[in-house]
Amino acid sequence: MMREDITLYAPDGTAYAVHGEGEPVVLIHGVGMQHGVWAPQIEDLARSHQVIAYDMLGHGGSPLPPDDARLQDYAEQLERLLDHLGIPAANVAGHSMGALVAMEFALRHPSRTSRLAALNAVFRRTPEQRAAVQSRSEALDQSGVQATIGSTISRWFGDPVPASLQSMATTVAGYLRDVHPEGYARTYRLFSSSDEAHAGKLHQLTMPTLFLTGEFDANSSPEMSESMSKEVPQSIVEIIPGERHMMTVVAPDAVNQSLRNWLAFRRDIQT
Repeated sequence: MMREDITLYAPDGTAYAVHGEGEPVVLIHGVGMQHGVWAPQIEDLARSHQVIAYDMLGHGGSPLPPDDARLQDYAEQLERLLDHLGIPAANVAGHSMGALVAMEFALRHPSRTSRLAALNAVFRRTPEQRAAVQSRSEALDQSGVQATIGSTISRWFGDPVPASLQSMATTVAGYLRDVHPEGYARTYRLFSSSDEAHAGKLHQLTMPTLFLTGEFDANSSPEMSESMSKEVPQSIVEIIPGERHMMTVVAPDAVNQSLRNWLAFRRDIQT
């Protein structure tokens, strides 16, 4: 059984937790969440690895990002955390916004990224997808977090939320209620405009890389994962049947199995 989650703080104020021992794995959550959203993955992976999960800038117990936040700011947060923990290199996995941060970190620090996993990542949105996410960002700026929670939960879990997912949807809604309004707004603003941030650069990723998303994730679609994988030399794509954006909490067994397989990848994998 996973030990109690004890939140620690790095010198720069980053809130994080460490579980297990072994080869390091870093988990980076999505916009609006906290490191606790990874609980199903921490419990599983900590049996064989040292798992580090942290609150990204503007979330949970971590400090705010700058007003004009860049992906670089979030990648530098992870760099400082690894320095603080004395970890020279780690396996880095991110979900949604966290996937963008993970890719940014891997591009900037390839020698410190043993393996890379991008879960439910966005890449080159269509004009319709871009308009939708920018509309949500504007609504967040105008109406605030609380006014957008209902629509977010419906988008992620369904409307109405199936009875089997009610508990998980409640937990996720709690994270959204607790998020720092300005931290959320600044991060979402960046998320809404960063789908082409790594276009033309992904070929530089030489570490074993997993692109994992859900069959019915309309905003982090299988097509996006396929497109990214085509640019990364040592990569594979996995699509979890029937799942959408919050598959890490809705389908943890399938996600965990994919992550365990990812952690077994060697640098000589064939694609």
